[in-house]
Amino acid sequence: MGGDHAPAAVVDGACRAVAEGGVSILLVGDRPALEAEIERHGTAGELEIVHASEVVGMDEPATTPIRRKRDSSIRVCAELVKAGDAEALVTVGNTGAAMAAAKVVIGTIAGVDRPALAAVFPNRSGRTVVLDVGANVDSRSSHRRQFAVMGHFYAQEVLGASAPRVGLMSIGEEDNKGTEFTREVFSEMKASGLNFVGNVEGQDVFNGTVDVVVCDGFVCNVILKGSEQVAELYSAMVREELTRSWRTRLGYRLARPAFASLRRRTDYREYGAAPLLGIRGGCFVGHGRSDAKAVRSSIRRAVEFATARLHHKIEEKIAELHAQEDQLRRRVERREAQA
Repeated sequence: MGGDHAPAAVVDGACRAVAEGGVSILLVGDRPALEAEIERHGTAGELEIVHASEVVGMDEPATTPIRRKRDSSIRVCAELVKAGDAEALVTVGNTGAAMAAAKVVIGTIAGVDRPALAAVFPNRSGRTVVLDVGANVDSRSSHRRQFAVMGHFYAQEVLGASAPRVGLMSIGEEDNKGTEFTREVFSEMKASGLNFVGNVEGQDVFNGTVDVVVCDGFVCNVILKGSEQVAELYSAMVREELTRSWRTRLGYRLARPAFASLRRRTDYREYGAAPLLGIRGGCFVGHGRSDAKAVRSSIRRAVEFATARLHHKIEEKIAELHAQEDQLRRRVERREAQA
């Protein structure tokens, strides 16, 4: 029931996803309002409704579904995932409330201290996973190593990268560049066992040299919002130039297929919601302005996540890393005792 265009856009997107097949959807929210929208689309009987009497507004605190509105649609969604009645929740409502409900109600994977919100960016040869894009403004070096593990599996299982190349966002490619903290993170990433290629810079998000970029939520969120605006600005400028004269309008008609393809590659609606990785289940958080197309794409991302059983693979790798840390700590303790 969240988002700027709910419930119409949400129901429309769900109907499109159901029409494509391979997904069973529970719509959570006010039953009469959802039934009216489903009837309008002529898909009665194809979508199951779970009633929730409350909605968390876009301007309400993140703790609202935990402390006050316990029958809110986002809280009920999280309860369904926790109970195993749903594989993932998809929302285009209040981001903070969605993350709070996911962490508190569904719970985090054992060994994951901080779940990370991932975003998928287009690059020259495919797509790049960037995380964390806003769930954690500050994070420790161990958290970023966990982000790298989660991004690795998302790129591998969902985007199809066989051996994902993982980079650490810094202000230079050399190993000694960055702050003392980023150099500490660099050392931990190098020992992670992942395909760590070293430091990367802002341009590497888009040039296809890496599959996963790790940084803190502050920097990643700036990259995300700035990139979206640049894409919109570029589209507006291209339209303006193409309509200047009859010659440019003619050229546009001839090149229309190429422009349509470019539009699809840079349209956030094609990529859908961002996954909150590190949760014991799926949680996908989309733009509040999402339309039916964006909702449909978000549902398809959730299906990919569930099919790959991604949270189980992340849990296994995190457990392996913690076991390696325990072995190293015991070796150090033995040496110190012998000394």
